[in-house]
Amino acid sequence: MRIDKLLANSGFGSRKEVKQILKQGQVTVNGVVIKQPKEHVKPESDRIEVLGETLVYQEFVYFMMNKPPGVVSATEDMRDETVIDLLEPTDQVTSPFPVGRLDKDTEGLLLITNDGKLAHQLLSPKKDVGKCYYAKIDGKVTEEDIEVFKAGVVLDDGYKTKPAELMIISSDDVSEIELVISEGKFHQVKRMFEAVGKQVTYLKRLRMGSLPLDPSLDLGEYRPLTEVELAYLKEIK
Repeated sequence: MRIDKLLANSGFGSRKEVKQILKQGQVTVNGVVIKQPKEHVKPESDRIEVLGETLVYQEFVYFMMNKPPGVVSATEDMRDETVIDLLEPTDQVTSPFPVGRLDKDTEGLLLITNDGKLAHQLLSPKKDVGKCYYAKIDGKVTEEDIEVFKAGVVLDDGYKTKPAELMIISSDDVSEIELVISEGKFHQVKRMFEAVGKQVTYLKRLRMGSLPLDPSLDLGEYRPLTEVELAYLKEIK
């Protein structure tokens, strides 16, 4: 990898700013001063020091975010704030992206990474990675709804969903439920309830597989995944 690209991706500034750092002799590789931006290095094995500090190379980043409502699950958007906009600038330099999407008005667990292989594993319908949601429903959710969801719901476009696990927390004019699905169709949870004549008024993702949302994260906050959490996700085959 070129040294200027590595430094820029590691948060030391723009390519132009990195070239100035190099020109000033502030970068060493294995004890040798490097001034040429085109110089190639091996970040996995070379000892690289920048401005007197050792560079710790991280190819992939993995974040857990408690997505707030009003923010879109995208890398960029012409109108709305995105989940990437919520990241610190130094956490944006490796070009991370959201794993799947949560609707603009939906809250909760969202994984953000630049590891495309892992993202594919988590999103592939063949992997049956369950996503658990908590929702408030305008209407009384019944045992009949549980059976319909278990069999698969036919959506407005004729698509029949995979079997879903619906649990009633409370059933009244406004019901509270938890729902586990293993797909991610557009507005799927909302459309599933619309198919049984009810409306979702609040939606929050609680869990992906066995990975729960960290309850200490306020809306809009995020943190790196722990080694244990990351190991669990990488075990999904």
